[in-house]
Amino acid sequence: MTAPDSPTGGPPPRDLPPTSIWAVPGMLALAVVSFAGFAGYAALLPVAPLWAVHGGADSAGAGLVNFVLLGATVATQFAVPALIRRVGWTLTLTLALVLLGVPAVLHVLTDELGTILLLSAVRGVGFGILTVAASAAAVLLVDPARRGAAVGAYSLALAAPNVLLMPVGGWIAEAWGFWIVFVLSGVSLLGIPATVLLARHLPERATGDPQHPEVADAPAGAATYLAVLSPTLVLLAITLAGGALITFAPQMVSVAWLATAGLFVFGLVSTVLRWRVGALADRLGSGRLAWVFVLVAVAGLLAVAWLTQQEVGLDGLLPWLLGCALLGAAYGGLQTLTMVSAFEAAGPRRVGAASAVWNAGFDAGTGLGAVLVGTVAVQHGFGTGMAISAGLVLLTLPLALRARR
Repeated sequence: MTAPDSPTGGPPPRDLPPTSIWAVPGMLALAVVSFAGFAGYAALLPVAPLWAVHGGADSAGAGLVNFVLLGATVATQFAVPALIRRVGWTLTLTLALVLLGVPAVLHVLTDELGTILLLSAVRGVGFGILTVAASAAAVLLVDPARRGAAVGAYSLALAAPNVLLMPVGGWIAEAWGFWIVFVLSGVSLLGIPATVLLARHLPERATGDPQHPEVADAPAGAATYLAVLSPTLVLLAITLAGGALITFAPQMVSVAWLATAGLFVFGLVSTVLRWRVGALADRLGSGRLAWVFVLVAVAGLLAVAWLTQQEVGLDGLLPWLLGCALLGAAYGGLQTLTMVSAFEAAGPRRVGAASAVWNAGFDAGTGLGAVLVGTVAVQHGFGTGMAISAGLVLLTLPLALRARR
């Protein structure tokens, strides 16, 4: 309903923003789509490589499973804005959930490595579509003044299944059976009805703001990609470090449950920070906060590197958890801050392009972290690998400081 003109003849008063970001039309539907899609992704991420080993693959073959998944994800992401322009939001999001859910369930048919790699590639395409489309939808649902809060809410919906399901997937598979995880990963399909509800509140075939005075959703050029390069480099560095911890934590400690405890703290703290820092960015500006989290990340990585050199045992429990918590805080905070910065830099006409670049940076950083730290660790140990990660994160400090302006 349109507000009437004011008695003085001035412009009509602006509607006050809703008290909660969840009251924004379409936000709850986005949360359902994101939670369902990421639940299917997170449950299978640690289990698919184990399934390949169950079928006789060696460690190199098992490592290919998630490499293929993330490779297909990155290869897909830059095509998503064009896909939305062609078929619309409902079909795009539905396709993402189908490509995530159906191949997950099909794992039950065989543990042969070639088939698992094929299914991983298909799931990677679905995941690439979901990540770009869902993050773009988050900022298109709200006024730019609430962009940070929307990104935070979206981040909570996708991070929660990572915290709840990723640490226990392997345990469920080995204790109760792989088939349970495969069926559980099919939960992505349950989010399909919510795609219809979400699409009602989005531009029909665009990932740009249709209310912007210029042409909405014009194809992105080199200037757009250069504009979002700075926050993406900060993101790539922190996800490289986080990806290394997620991949190698079990090999950094002498007691197995310490890895689980550390990753749980890492995931919990990162989830809370991804959620809460968004509204703070709306009030203070995303650029004013990023440099703080860069320094927090360096502190956490150096703590983990120092502890890992000494092979963490029970006597190092509290320092280990503190190091994981510091890295988790930076990992979560910088994800939200760099996403908000990327959307701000790209502008309202380039939401889809900014989403594609940011998500590609996230997945590329995660994959590079495992490769880089793993390669260094072969000759010099994980402590050296994590120290190098700290140095790479520190190199992004000038970019984060420049963003304060």
